[in-house]
Amino acid sequence: MATLIDFILNIDDHLVTIVNDFGDWTYLILFLIIFVETGAVILPFLPGDSLLFAAAALAANPDYGLNIWIFVALFLAAPILGDSTNFMIGHFLGNKLKSASWFQKAVKPEYLERTEKFFEKHGAMSITLARFMPIIRTFAPFISAGTGLKYNSFIKHNIIGAIAWVTLCCGAGFFFGNMPFVKEHFSMIIIGIIVVSLIPAIVGLVKGSSSDQGSKTND
Repeated sequence: MATLIDFILNIDDHLVTIVNDFGDWTYLILFLIIFVETGAVILPFLPGDSLLFAAAALAANPDYGLNIWIFVALFLAAPILGDSTNFMIGHFLGNKLKSASWFQKAVKPEYLERTEKFFEKHGAMSITLARFMPIIRTFAPFISAGTGLKYNSFIKHNIIGAIAWVTLCCGAGFFFGNMPFVKEHFSMIIIGIIVVSLIPAIVGLVKGSSSDQGSKTND
């Protein structure tokens, strides 16, 4: 976990190392990280927003020879395919996984409960909204599959969310990531991105706790 935190907070330095060590394979490596973040139900803590921002910032710097349009294409494909894979896992294996002891140890039940409540409130739109919410975006496709949501509706919101997410994160990184102030305070900027992206989940958690307490009081 400490290694993961260090990677996220110093993601610009680590990406430079990856580029220097792996060259064009960097595209595939970053694609796989984004794909796994949502495709694998048990790995919600991999970097997402910060990775797109940092990768786009590197692509804007000609010293690294990276193509922003390749990043955009791959970063669009990765969450769409990842969410779709996650949806299929939930559709075919959802109940079996939820009852498996190893899954219950790997995934905190409250994460699934909060995601279920989020889906109950927003319906299919949850897939689009969750794209901007770390952790919840990993479980939203899995949970939605168990609600009977049709794949046609799911994929529509999946694509809309991916386009909006990549446009915002990559656009911000490409146009602002190499500004002197941003480069000098890159770790703080990354922390800010993480905090802002977590605000909706925190607000939902607080509201959910308040509602639960209110229900218990009424009972």
